[in-house]
Amino acid sequence: MRPVRLIGLPTDINSSFLRGAAAAPPLIRAALLSDMGNPAAECGLELGRDIPFEDLGDLPLTEDCAADDARIVAAVRDACAGGGVPICLGGDHAVTYPVLRGIAAVHGLVAILHIDAHSDCYDELGGNRRSHASPFARIMEDGLATRLVQVGIRTLNAHQAAQVARFGIEVVPMRDFTPAGVPVPAGPLYLSVDLDGLDPAFAPGVAHHEPGGLSTRQLLDLIARIPGPLVGADIVELNPARDLNGMTATVAAKLVKEIAALAQRTG
Repeated sequence: MRPVRLIGLPTDINSSFLRGAAAAPPLIRAALLSDMGNPAAECGLELGRDIPFEDLGDLPLTEDCAADDARIVAAVRDACAGGGVPICLGGDHAVTYPVLRGIAAVHGLVAILHIDAHSDCYDELGGNRRSHASPFARIMEDGLATRLVQVGIRTLNAHQAAQVARFGIEVVPMRDFTPAGVPVPAGPLYLSVDLDGLDPAFAPGVAHHEPGGLSTRQLLDLIARIPGPLVGADIVELNPARDLNGMTATVAAKLVKEIAALAQRTG
């Protein structure tokens, strides 16, 4: 059995529009542990019973980007010990770059399935090459991915389209989307979920509302299709100040259970 290890990454220093995502990890945990639900994923596997599950807490991040990156790389590398599968709770999407560096230190190059409204492959945004709009440019420049498939994209401007072509990224747009039509990469696979990949009707608690996105059901059906093995995942960009009745935190907690079950089923 592969232990799933939860790591909170409370930082939003690289957010470009609204800060606030640093406050998300405790709220996702609270939704995950709430008596409102139970620890079972849809396949019947339960956290703590069928799925070894450890919460490693939040990293003590300080808004020193280089130092924080080093802490994230080390924590993810350590969480992979003994076949562990880290699930990282952001925080903004900039954290995915150091997380992938930690994954690569253990597993080498991996394929990535990325859920998002945005391609997040700007060369820089506002002069910041570590922007949350740029992690996949850094990942591809460093050669950390064998393949990158992006799902839910609906804001591809000319610069990002050029970056997509430059890096050979496979983009699955939302128009005419079906979960069955996604070319899910074979593992070892890393899953990165930006909650604004969902339509704002399902996940209002994000900084960048972009109508026309995935439903929660479509995302769950896509996750269920992943053949694995899964080596890690992140769930990022929950902004609690924008959430309604904790709905987006509840969706994030649901994703933790389903991703943990995926790791166990496909390991």
